[in-house]
Amino acid sequence: MGLGVFVIANDFTALSVAIPRIEQDLHTTLNRAQWVINGYALLFGVLIVTGGRLADLLGRKRMFMVGASIFALFSLLCGVAPDVGLLVACRALMGVGGALMWPAILGLTYSLLPPDKKGLAGGLILGVAGLGNTVGPLLGGWLTDVATWRLVFFINIPVTGFAVLVTRRRVPESRIDAAEHGIDYPGVALLSAGAIAILIGLDLANTDGFTSPLILALLAGGVALLAVFLLAERRRGERALVPADVLRNRVFAASSAAVLLMSAIFFSALLYLPQFMEVVLHYPAFRSGAGLLPLMGVFAVTSFVAGSLYGRLGPRVTVSAGAALMAAGIFLLSFSAGGSAYLPLVPGMCVVGVGVGLFYSAVTTAAVTALDPARSSLAGGIVYMCQIAGGAIGLGLNTAIVLSAATLSHGITIAFRVDAGLALAGFAVALGFVRGPRASPPHAAAPAAHHRVRA
Repeated sequence: MGLGVFVIANDFTALSVAIPRIEQDLHTTLNRAQWVINGYALLFGVLIVTGGRLADLLGRKRMFMVGASIFALFSLLCGVAPDVGLLVACRALMGVGGALMWPAILGLTYSLLPPDKKGLAGGLILGVAGLGNTVGPLLGGWLTDVATWRLVFFINIPVTGFAVLVTRRRVPESRIDAAEHGIDYPGVALLSAGAIAILIGLDLANTDGFTSPLILALLAGGVALLAVFLLAERRRGERALVPADVLRNRVFAASSAAVLLMSAIFFSALLYLPQFMEVVLHYPAFRSGAGLLPLMGVFAVTSFVAGSLYGRLGPRVTVSAGAALMAAGIFLLSFSAGGSAYLPLVPGMCVVGVGVGLFYSAVTTAAVTALDPARSSLAGGIVYMCQIAGGAIGLGLNTAIVLSAATLSHGITIAFRVDAGLALAGFAVALGFVRGPRASPPHAAAPAAHHRVRA
């Protein structure tokens, strides 16, 4: 299942260095080619909550298999796409497959591990995700340079196929009784429409600013749809897409809020550090991608050890420590980005990497284990949606700051300090409200009455 996580995470970053070649090969513009990345992230972020609920209701193993099949099929179609329109459409549908896979993998992993090893689940998943994010720009750049960007899509097929084969043979099914709860189709429609409107508005605001009437309408309409969604969910009880016990759980709500506040750091670092290297340091694209290795490599390694730290220290200490390190790291980078050398960036990237590795794996485990095991895939989906939304909002704010500055370096310095301020707010939320037992809560030791695991 980790291979499924790897291809999802790899595809977020692998094509970032291939956009100029896609423009050239398909005779298109930068604005259209960028939707090869944006379309994937948009559909993934919008549908991941729905994917989590479907996994809990219809079977996590089944949803992983369906999502992986969709992901592989549209990877193939992306690889042979003759024009940018078909490429963007198939790429967006790959995001649908990813949105079904990710929460199902989280739910299955947490259900497979014993109560005293729940922290390991978040570390494993986030560690593999960090590895995929790290390898992405290097692999994408190398394949684009020596052959073609289309190979980035083709390699997904055998990897995903192998993951499906092994999971089908070795992993038991896990789900709750769908007949008791049903699927909240109105909730799916309202949440999807609201999230799409907001994420498209934020994406367009990165280039057009926040004063455009279209962008203001998209943002206002999205917020209104989400407000209607929350009101409608209260009336649907257990049939709701996001049931009331999820919304009322303080630890889960605090974990989600902390993720929302902290995510600007990771997304901004991934966008603006390579830009600094290319524009100020005059690095080529592949070298800029390699320049992120101190951040991404440390993130991946830390994620793998974060599970054992979570078991020893508990959620409050682990999550708060990760948030504090992220704030400190981005503050360090705000000074380094004002210079004209690479080496001063390395300490800040390493500190951010340690913080990201601790924070995301620990906060995911804290959020998932705060709820009934029957909600694990849904919980993972909501947390990841908060990460996407927080990153999109943070990028919009950072972009507005950078564009208004006299130079790129000065803009990045100010933006990173604003991110540090947001991170301090996230740290306060984590320290004050993210709590729980060192091991998983008692209900995690045995499935609830309506939850069943089938061999």
